[in-house]
Amino acid sequence: MSSEKNIQFKVQPGGRLNGRLRVPGDKSISHRAIMLGSLAEGVTHVSGFLEGEDALATLKAFRAMGVQIEGPDNGRVVIHGVGMHGLRAPESALDLGNSGTSIRLMAGLLAGQGFDVEMVGDASLSKRPMRRVTEPLALMGAHIDTAEGGMPPLHVRADSRLKGINYALPMASAQVKSCILLAGLYAEGETSVTEPAPTRDHTERMLQGFSYEVRRDAATARLTGGGSLQATDIDVPSDISSAAFFMVGATIAVDSDVTLEHVGVNPTRTGVIDILRLMGAQIDVSNQREVGGEPVADIRIRSSQLKGIHIPDALVPLAIDEFPALFIAAACAEGETVLTGAEELRVKESDRIQVMADGLLKMGIKAEPTPDGIVIQGGSMQGAEVDSHGDHRIAMSFAMAALRAQGIVIINDCANVNTSFPNFVTLASGAGLGIK
Repeated sequence: MSSEKNIQFKVQPGGRLNGRLRVPGDKSISHRAIMLGSLAEGVTHVSGFLEGEDALATLKAFRAMGVQIEGPDNGRVVIHGVGMHGLRAPESALDLGNSGTSIRLMAGLLAGQGFDVEMVGDASLSKRPMRRVTEPLALMGAHIDTAEGGMPPLHVRADSRLKGINYALPMASAQVKSCILLAGLYAEGETSVTEPAPTRDHTERMLQGFSYEVRRDAATARLTGGGSLQATDIDVPSDISSAAFFMVGATIAVDSDVTLEHVGVNPTRTGVIDILRLMGAQIDVSNQREVGGEPVADIRIRSSQLKGIHIPDALVPLAIDEFPALFIAAACAEGETVLTGAEELRVKESDRIQVMADGLLKMGIKAEPTPDGIVIQGGSMQGAEVDSHGDHRIAMSFAMAALRAQGIVIINDCANVNTSFPNFVTLASGAGLGIK
């Protein structure tokens, strides 16, 4: 959605991070709060909503389908639910900007609505693969047209009558799992999804928070269509994916000591903590509690001497969005870090494996991409000018790299940082990063 493609970060080398920080609300939970709140009966109050462009794209889409939504105002949103069958056909295509979560989850929800709707996105979203959701939805009876190669725009047709399926995910993906379960709300009979490895379970938790029964049996989640959602109140925890940049920054910068408050520590999302600890990071998790069905805690991170590791396959899906930041940790670690089983990174907002490797090489770090991962040799980072390719996580990761660089780091094409972390520059500079 950002048209300002010329935004550039200029980050001074060195420095340290200190203080108590609260990063913005969790993007995954913010999206789902709007979707389920809109379909619920009654009024849902949300606090801690992420006012980034991706979550706002979801909010605007449901407004366009007739849902009255107040806010956001300092993270507070009030959603007047229209019930499971109360959405109306929008007057024009729904523009979901850069948000893969929005388009994939909404493909499931909209497949059962009984009206035609088209979903479009920006240049980056228009290159992202959608067959992984359109193919299982077709098995359920949905009719969805795509552009060539299975890419957006998606045109969901009104003549879809959905039936439940038992679907084994070919690869671990929370977006695909969520899409099928959300379609299952409108399907006849039971819908089940079995995953090959655990992925984030925000959809299942939130459905239960809205009083919709989801049954879990080991790697399988099941629900029966035809029920209703009841409005609830949601306090969105801070996003661990956004916290990850500060975790890595505090770990690699000398004399750093940062406490991140009210961070979501859902066990399907804490791979970044586990991986950093395996590398030798000092991370303390305290004040653990549950807020709205989601586990939350404060996380303290101090400077650490990191060592390279072979990242365990089981942790890969639990840290899939945090790998750009983890690659910076690997560049500062002693020895070699090896990642495998992460081909999903090649079809994110950018090809994150290749783009991170290109930037690290410019900074003097040996980084060898493989089809499903990367091999990084820790070393001394030079200043450099790198390109984020419009990918918010890559821009923020290279900003943190400056803490250990020998010269200024310039990062191009940073407008999309606003998709997930609109106050990144303010928060990072307040903590000690020399960023403009």
